[in-house]
Amino acid sequence: MAPVLTGVGLRWIDYTIIGIYFAFVLGIGWQLRRAMRTSTDFFLSGRSLPAWITGLAFLSANLGAQEVIGMGASGAKYGISTSHFYWIGAVPAMLFVGLFMMPFYYGSRARSVPEYLRLRFDEKTRAFNAVSFAVMTVFSSGVSMYAMGALMHLLLGWSFNVSVFVSAAIVLTYILLGGLTSAIYNEVLQFFLIVFGFAPLVIVGLNEVGGWSGLTAKLSALAVAQGHPAGAYTHAWQGMDSPAHNLIGVEWFGLVMGLGFVLSFGYWCTDFLVVQRAMAADSMDSARRTPLIAAVPKMVFPFLVILPGMIALVIGGKGIIPAKIGAGGAPLLDAAGKVVLDYDLATPSMLMHLFPNGMLGLGLAALLASFMSGMAGNITAFNTVWTYDLYQTYVRKDADDQHYLWIGRVATVVGILLAIAAAYVAASFNNIMELLQLVFAFVNAPLFATFFLGMFWRRTTGHGAFWGLLSGTIAAAVHHGLTLPAGAVPGVKGGYFGVVTTFRSEMGQTFWTAIYAWTTCFVITILVSLATRPRKDEELVGLVYALTPRPPSTARAAWEKPAFLGIVTLLLLLVLNLIFA
Repeated sequence: MAPVLTGVGLRWIDYTIIGIYFAFVLGIGWQLRRAMRTSTDFFLSGRSLPAWITGLAFLSANLGAQEVIGMGASGAKYGISTSHFYWIGAVPAMLFVGLFMMPFYYGSRARSVPEYLRLRFDEKTRAFNAVSFAVMTVFSSGVSMYAMGALMHLLLGWSFNVSVFVSAAIVLTYILLGGLTSAIYNEVLQFFLIVFGFAPLVIVGLNEVGGWSGLTAKLSALAVAQGHPAGAYTHAWQGMDSPAHNLIGVEWFGLVMGLGFVLSFGYWCTDFLVVQRAMAADSMDSARRTPLIAAVPKMVFPFLVILPGMIALVIGGKGIIPAKIGAGGAPLLDAAGKVVLDYDLATPSMLMHLFPNGMLGLGLAALLASFMSGMAGNITAFNTVWTYDLYQTYVRKDADDQHYLWIGRVATVVGILLAIAAAYVAASFNNIMELLQLVFAFVNAPLFATFFLGMFWRRTTGHGAFWGLLSGTIAAAVHHGLTLPAGAVPGVKGGYFGVVTTFRSEMGQTFWTAIYAWTTCFVITILVSLATRPRKDEELVGLVYALTPRPPSTARAAWEKPAFLGIVTLLLLLVLNLIFA
């Protein structure tokens, strides 16, 4: 682990602000505990929340520590190219799920994404997805837990082990008190904390480096010194003709197909963690507006979470990101003998270096809020899928509702314990966002191919969906096991079957792993479906796009209509890509 950061020390006012935040978080759960009377209350908030609440929660569920700290790390490592994770890797998919997919989820009254797969395909497809999704949420929770443990070590000097177990206890208490409703309301609180905590950080940081022009000049000099084009850190689309010409280490096709289509649509359209927020809305219109409302602030979040990492790389002349420390206490070196920077500490380093007492407490509360969101979001998704899609289906089908409510709480405890183990795997990566994207490549990439065919091709069969999912996941494992990012050794980063191809970066490797997984699933699903008997059309009403009546919107104002929101958002997205091309 890295040594404790030096800078402005925490004072009583910082501890007071952090204490108020924790008291508020636990207070919300305490107030809502009596409302958790049924399993629907605990897992789906009784489907009673307005669109603006679920919209901010939809966004904030993806603003966990892996997003806030991980995107700052990616900003330091890849520069403004990290904005691709938002401008082509999130917003288009958010619009798609709101306009096209939410009517299927909400209209079918499915309680989870795996349950929708059962309604559209069959039981074995639901089971496969439920298990793989449960594993993914555990890893995602572990990433958040690792981030929290690293943050406590960084700020308080605690050992990583103590930090992980203390953070686990905090999150366990928080989730058990108020279920999904408590998580959603605290995600809304987290959204405003991040805005008010990180906007001043960006403003002060830019002032320290001479504004955007000063930052551009310093990053250009750094890029040239490293042998890259001058605009490598500050232009999103330059150098995308070859992996060797950009920092992210991937060509435009790998980026657009791997991130912009497979990983992006695979996450936002099929990940129950975010879909669950929209399914808690009080009506179909609210459910469809939920991701569209979230897409607008999503476009500007790069300026809050990516810029701190870019500034940390050059502030003070040499930057303030510390080296990653090995087991022997010495800085880690890569294969070329260069010091490996701990990019995950880019944003915390900025907080400690720039903020005075008081503001430091607010900034740290925002980081803690991002951790709470990431952990709570994944664990509430895990306990729902475990209870409804695994336990109720395969262990005890006919128990009363109170029994399933109790099982959901037990699953919360189990999920936390498994996440602790996953936190130690995350510690081996110097950019937690890269680990998270790799997990998505294994789970969400093939799943999106299944959903895409299932929703838009009525000929897709349950056998095709199952064997496609299985083949896609195996393809991801084979590709990852035969490739390795430059400078890495065979192990958790790939190459465990042998090294056939070396990628210039972990992101490049992950994007192509996702492409192979999606393509394999897509092809196998089609071939098996053509060889097996499809279901009758009347059984697929409400589950396939061509066989589902489109419900008319009840929105009165133009700005409330989903189509209008989608068009305006796409235009704004185009403008941002042109400005930073």
